Amino acid sequence: MGGSSGPLADLLVVDLSRALAGPHATMMMGDLGARVVKVEVPGHGDDTRGWGPPFRWPSADGHAGSRAESSDDAERESTYFLSANRNKESVVLNLKTDDDRQVLLELVDRADVLVENFRTGVLERLGIGIADLQARNPRLVVLSITGFGHDGPDGGRAGYDQIAQGEAGLMSITGSAPDDPQKVGTPISDILAGMYGAYGVMAALYEREQTGRGQVIRTSLLAATVGVHGFQGTRWTVAGEVGRAAGNHHPSVSPYGLFRCADGAVQIAVGSEGLWHDFCKGFDLDPAMTGMATNPERVAVRDDVVKVVEWVFAEWNAEELLVRLEEVGIPAGKVRSLDEVYSWDQTASQGLLVDVEHASLGRLSLPGPPLRFFDAEGSETTGAHHTAPPVLDEHGSRVRAWLKETG
Repeated sequence: MGGSSGPLADLLVVDLSRALAGPHATMMMGDLGARVVKVEVPGHGDDTRGWGPPFRWPSADGHAGSRAESSDDAERESTYFLSANRNKESVVLNLKTDDDRQVLLELVDRADVLVENFRTGVLERLGIGIADLQARNPRLVVLSITGFGHDGPDGGRAGYDQIAQGEAGLMSITGSAPDDPQKVGTPISDILAGMYGAYGVMAALYEREQTGRGQVIRTSLLAATVGVHGFQGTRWTVAGEVGRAAGNHHPSVSPYGLFRCADGAVQIAVGSEGLWHDFCKGFDLDPAMTGMATNPERVAVRDDVVKVVEWVFAEWNAEELLVRLEEVGIPAGKVRSLDEVYSWDQTASQGLLVDVEHASLGRLSLPGPPLRFFDAEGSETTGAHHTAPPVLDEHGSRVRAWLKETG
């Protein structure tokens, strides 16, 4: 089973989704204690089981091994799949057959939530349309995720993360300059759609407590990405200004960004006039220097501000500079590589690494959930138990037996 404790411990989630947006949403629910049954297609399962390298294979000592330790691709596990499927059970169902479709319907009869990201109309063609499922189980909450929306001129269009990042404008404001559009280094449109979807499910479950009925929540990669435009959105809709990529410096605050120093670079965020005065005092600068006395003035001459700050920082190595910035009271930090992040004591202290026992790979460390829970006395109540992402059909027999027992 998935997580056995947590605020969603009494919920059953049927996960018909694959790739990332839907699986991320259901993993969030599993992290909170819901029982998540992941329905996978025969043969290869979720698409992400084949996404790699990197892959890992079982090794003789029961730990994850490299490609050289096994030549059997049937035994390999994708690290991509492992990133989005902890705290779930896997059952293989061929929804084109009557018997397996009946297994799904029995799961739906018992479920609180169903998550799907099929192309529009696919479930209906399989004879298990959402309206039919809700007729069987009026309390069912359905999360449906598409690439660009269920309707409208591009409704039903296939959506993949990088395409959505481009179409939703995110790439146009990411990169070193306007002619250098860049995608975000994680599949952020997928992940955001999953997060917004899980958020919608929680609202629908709460409303179900009052009405006794479930409902359908729809979101898309497009909607989720537009939903995080933030100030870049109002920059256009209100001010009529089209945001463009500006590298590692904030378009509306200065100095705020990545600045070179003697042996590398540091990041600072001078987010108020008070901080600007503190910064100047700490590094022997005049806060009222011509053309830089206020934030709008500094934004207008950002390149000049960068030159001034980097001229000051040129005498400092990064570690000493970070200490000095902390003394002065300026928010600052380094740019860590991912191996540095996962070996950082602060990361571990926040529960952002979890150890699990995988059915074929043995002991694994995975990125952990980003939420922690505390009671009124300040004692942490976060559920500590997590299960590894499942191998394909790992729980098929158990799920079928459970359905028979509870029939």
